[in-house]
Amino acid sequence: MALVYQPVMQLSGILVSLLGWVLSCLTTYLPQWKNLNLELNELEIWTMGLWQACVVQEEGGMQCKDFDSFLALPPELRISRILMFFSNGSGLLGLLLSGFGLDCLKIGERQQEQKKRLLLFGGMLFWISGITAIVPVSWVAHSTVQEFWDENIPDIVPRWDFGEALFVGWLAGFCLILGGSLLNCTICSTEVHPSSVHYAAAEQQDQCQHLETETRP
Repeated sequence: MALVYQPVMQLSGILVSLLGWVLSCLTTYLPQWKNLNLELNELEIWTMGLWQACVVQEEGGMQCKDFDSFLALPPELRISRILMFFSNGSGLLGLLLSGFGLDCLKIGERQQEQKKRLLLFGGMLFWISGITAIVPVSWVAHSTVQEFWDENIPDIVPRWDFGEALFVGWLAGFCLILGGSLLNCTICSTEVHPSSVHYAAAEQQDQCQHLETETRP
Protein backbone atom coordinates (compact mmCIF):
# COMPACT_ATOMS: atom_id res chain seq x y z
CA MET A 1 0.00 0.00 0.00
CA ALA A 2 2.81 2.41 0.86
CA LEU A 3 4.57 1.62 -2.42
CA VAL A 4 1.48 2.80 -4.30
CA TYR A 5 0.93 5.84 -2.09
CA GLN A 6 4.23 7.56 -2.92
CA PRO A 7 3.78 7.72 -6.75
CA VAL A 8 0.19 8.90 -6.26
CA MET A 9 1.40 11.68 -3.99
CA GLN A 10 4.06 12.67 -6.52
CA LEU A 11 1.51 12.76 -9.32
CA SER A 12 -0.82 14.84 -7.16
CA GLY A 13 1.97 17.32 -6.50
CA ILE A 14 2.70 17.61 -10.22
CA LEU A 15 -0.97 18.15 -11.11
CA VAL A 16 -1.51 20.77 -8.38
CA SER A 17 1.67 22.56 -9.46
CA LEU A 18 0.58 22.43 -13.09
CA LEU A 19 -2.73 24.03 -12.13
CA GLY A 20 -0.89 26.75 -10.21
CA TRP A 21 1.44 27.41 -13.15
CA VAL A 22 -1.49 27.75 -15.58
CA LEU A 23 -3.24 30.15 -13.20
CA SER A 24 -0.01 32.12 -12.80
CA CYS A 25 0.31 32.53 -16.56
CA LEU A 26 -3.35 33.54 -16.74
CA THR A 27 -2.86 36.12 -13.99
CA THR A 28 0.04 37.68 -15.89
CA TYR A 29 -2.10 38.55 -18.91
CA LEU A 30 -5.49 39.22 -17.33
CA PRO A 31 -6.42 42.94 -17.51
CA GLN A 32 -8.47 42.83 -14.30
CA TRP A 33 -5.80 43.61 -11.73
CA LYS A 34 -7.72 46.75 -10.73
CA ASN A 35 -11.36 47.65 -11.27
CA LEU A 36 -12.91 51.14 -11.33
CA ASN A 37 -16.65 51.62 -11.31
CA LEU A 38 -17.74 55.18 -12.12
CA GLU A 39 -20.76 56.26 -10.10
CA LEU A 40 -21.66 58.86 -12.73
CA ASN A 41 -21.83 56.20 -15.43
CA GLU A 42 -22.60 52.79 -14.00
CA LEU A 43 -22.68 51.25 -17.47
CA GLU A 44 -18.86 51.54 -17.74
CA ILE A 45 -16.31 49.60 -15.73
CA TRP A 46 -12.62 50.42 -16.12
CA THR A 47 -10.00 47.75 -15.55
CA MET A 48 -6.21 47.86 -15.40
CA GLY A 49 -3.71 45.05 -15.83
CA LEU A 50 0.04 44.72 -16.30
CA TRP A 51 -0.16 45.33 -20.04
CA GLN A 52 -3.26 47.35 -20.84
CA ALA A 53 -6.22 49.30 -19.55
CA CYS A 54 -9.74 48.37 -20.64
CA VAL A 55 -13.23 49.78 -20.43
CA VAL A 56 -16.20 47.44 -20.30
CA GLN A 57 -19.41 48.91 -21.68
CA GLU A 58 -22.78 47.27 -21.45
CA GLU A 59 -23.57 47.92 -25.09
CA GLY A 60 -20.16 48.08 -26.77
CA GLY A 61 -18.36 45.17 -25.10
CA MET A 62 -14.73 45.57 -24.02
CA GLN A 63 -12.21 48.00 -25.52
CA CYS A 64 -8.55 47.86 -24.46
CA LYS A 65 -5.49 50.04 -25.00
CA ASP A 66 -1.93 48.87 -24.39
CA PHE A 67 0.34 50.94 -22.20
CA ASP A 68 2.67 53.11 -24.26
CA SER A 69 5.74 52.94 -22.03
CA PHE A 70 7.05 50.52 -19.43
CA LEU A 71 8.72 53.34 -17.49
CA ALA A 72 5.46 55.30 -17.29
CA LEU A 73 3.80 52.57 -15.25
CA PRO A 74 3.45 52.79 -11.46
CA PRO A 75 6.27 51.04 -9.57
CA GLU A 76 4.07 48.16 -8.40
CA LEU A 77 3.04 47.31 -11.96
CA ARG A 78 6.61 47.48 -13.29
CA ILE A 79 7.93 45.16 -10.60
CA SER A 80 4.89 42.91 -10.94
CA ARG A 81 5.67 42.31 -14.61
CA ILE A 82 9.18 41.15 -13.77
CA LEU A 83 8.10 38.96 -10.84
CA MET A 84 5.28 37.31 -12.80
CA PHE A 85 7.64 36.48 -15.65
CA PHE A 86 10.06 35.00 -13.13
CA SER A 87 7.22 33.02 -11.53
CA ASN A 88 6.14 31.60 -14.88
CA GLY A 89 9.69 30.67 -15.87
CA SER A 90 10.61 29.01 -12.58
CA GLY A 91 7.28 27.14 -12.57
CA LEU A 92 7.92 25.78 -16.06
CA LEU A 93 11.44 24.69 -15.11
CA GLY A 94 10.07 23.04 -11.98
CA LEU A 95 7.57 21.06 -14.07
CA LEU A 96 10.32 19.81 -16.36
CA LEU A 97 12.71 18.78 -13.57
CA SER A 98 10.14 17.16 -11.31
CA GLY A 99 8.55 15.37 -14.27
CA PHE A 100 11.77 13.47 -14.93
CA GLY A 101 12.05 12.63 -11.23
CA LEU A 102 8.73 10.82 -10.91
CA ASP A 103 8.87 7.18 -9.81
CA CYS A 104 6.25 6.21 -12.40
CA LEU A 105 8.62 7.33 -15.16
CA LYS A 106 10.75 4.38 -16.28
CA ILE A 107 13.61 6.57 -17.51
CA GLY A 108 16.50 6.37 -15.04
CA GLU A 109 14.72 3.81 -12.87
CA ARG A 110 17.98 2.62 -11.30
CA GLN A 111 19.26 6.14 -10.60
CA GLN A 112 17.06 6.87 -7.60
CA GLU A 113 19.38 9.45 -6.04
CA GLN A 114 19.37 11.57 -9.20
CA LYS A 115 15.58 11.32 -9.44
CA LYS A 116 15.24 12.44 -5.83
CA ARG A 117 17.43 15.46 -6.56
CA LEU A 118 15.26 16.35 -9.54
CA LEU A 119 12.16 16.16 -7.38
CA LEU A 120 13.83 18.27 -4.70
CA PHE A 121 14.91 20.97 -7.17
CA GLY A 122 11.49 20.89 -8.81
CA GLY A 123 9.72 21.31 -5.47
CA MET A 124 11.97 24.22 -4.51
CA LEU A 125 11.31 25.89 -7.87
CA PHE A 126 7.58 25.53 -7.26
CA TRP A 127 8.02 27.24 -3.91
CA ILE A 128 9.94 30.09 -5.54
CA SER A 129 7.35 30.33 -8.30
CA GLY A 130 4.51 30.44 -5.77
CA ILE A 131 6.16 33.14 -3.65
CA THR A 132 7.00 35.30 -6.67
CA ALA A 133 3.35 35.00 -7.78
CA ILE A 134 1.95 35.99 -4.39
CA VAL A 135 4.26 38.96 -3.85
CA PRO A 136 3.18 41.11 -6.86
CA VAL A 137 -0.56 40.54 -6.41
CA SER A 138 -0.24 41.29 -2.69
CA TRP A 139 1.77 44.43 -3.45
CA VAL A 140 -0.85 45.69 -5.93
CA ALA A 141 -3.59 44.85 -3.43
CA HIS A 142 -1.76 46.76 -0.68
CA SER A 143 -1.26 49.85 -2.85
CA THR A 144 -4.92 49.68 -3.92
CA VAL A 145 -6.05 49.65 -0.28
CA GLN A 146 -3.78 52.59 0.54
CA GLU A 147 -5.13 54.63 -2.36
CA PHE A 148 -8.72 53.68 -1.54
CA TRP A 149 -8.46 54.98 2.03
CA ASP A 150 -6.21 57.96 1.28
CA GLU A 151 -7.76 60.96 3.02
CA ASN A 152 -5.90 63.40 0.77
CA ILE A 153 -7.97 62.29 -2.23
CA PRO A 154 -11.39 64.00 -2.46
CA ASP A 155 -14.41 61.77 -1.97
CA ILE A 156 -15.78 62.61 -5.41
CA VAL A 157 -12.74 61.07 -7.10
CA PRO A 158 -13.37 57.42 -8.12
CA ARG A 159 -11.25 54.81 -6.35
CA TRP A 160 -9.71 51.65 -7.75
CA ASP A 161 -10.83 48.35 -6.24
CA PHE A 162 -9.55 44.75 -6.29
CA GLY A 163 -9.74 42.99 -9.64
CA GLU A 164 -10.40 39.32 -10.31
CA ALA A 165 -6.78 38.73 -11.38
CA LEU A 166 -5.56 39.30 -7.81
CA PHE A 167 -7.62 36.40 -6.48
CA VAL A 168 -6.48 34.18 -9.35
CA GLY A 169 -2.87 35.08 -8.52
CA TRP A 170 -3.30 34.22 -4.84
CA LEU A 171 -4.81 30.87 -5.79
CA ALA A 172 -1.94 30.24 -8.24
CA GLY A 173 0.68 30.91 -5.57
CA PHE A 174 -1.09 28.64 -3.07
CA CYS A 175 -1.30 25.78 -5.59
CA LEU A 176 2.39 26.11 -6.52
CA ILE A 177 3.52 26.07 -2.89
CA LEU A 178 1.22 23.15 -2.08
CA GLY A 179 2.42 21.16 -5.10
CA GLY A 180 6.06 21.75 -4.19
CA SER A 181 5.38 20.69 -0.61
CA LEU A 182 3.76 17.44 -1.75
CA LEU A 183 6.78 16.61 -3.91
CA ASN A 184 9.26 17.35 -1.15
CA CYS A 185 7.25 15.24 1.32
CA THR A 186 7.71 12.20 -0.92
CA ILE A 187 11.48 12.70 -0.81
CA CYS A 188 11.48 12.68 3.00
CA SER A 189 9.68 9.32 3.10
CA THR A 190 11.87 6.27 3.59
CA GLU A 191 9.71 3.81 1.73
CA VAL A 192 11.49 1.12 -0.26
CA HIS A 193 11.26 1.52 -4.02
CA PRO A 194 9.62 -1.38 -5.93
CA SER A 195 12.73 -1.92 -8.01
CA SER A 196 14.85 -2.49 -4.91
CA VAL A 197 12.30 -5.02 -3.67
CA HIS A 198 12.50 -6.80 -7.01
CA TYR A 199 16.30 -6.94 -6.89
CA ALA A 200 16.27 -8.19 -3.28
CA ALA A 201 13.78 -10.94 -4.13
CA ALA A 202 15.86 -12.02 -7.12
CA GLU A 203 19.01 -12.13 -5.01
CA GLN A 204 17.26 -14.20 -2.35
CA GLN A 205 16.01 -16.62 -4.99
CA ASP A 206 19.55 -17.06 -6.35
CA GLN A 207 20.82 -17.83 -2.85
CA CYS A 208 18.12 -20.45 -2.36
CA GLN A 209 18.98 -22.10 -5.64
CA HIS A 210 22.66 -22.12 -4.68
CA LEU A 211 21.90 -23.79 -1.35
CA GLU A 212 19.80 -26.44 -3.08
CA THR A 213 22.65 -27.34 -5.44
CA GLU A 214 25.03 -27.65 -2.50
CA THR A 215 22.76 -29.91 -0.47
CA ARG A 216 22.11 -32.34 -3.33
CA PRO A 217 24.06 -35.64 -2.99
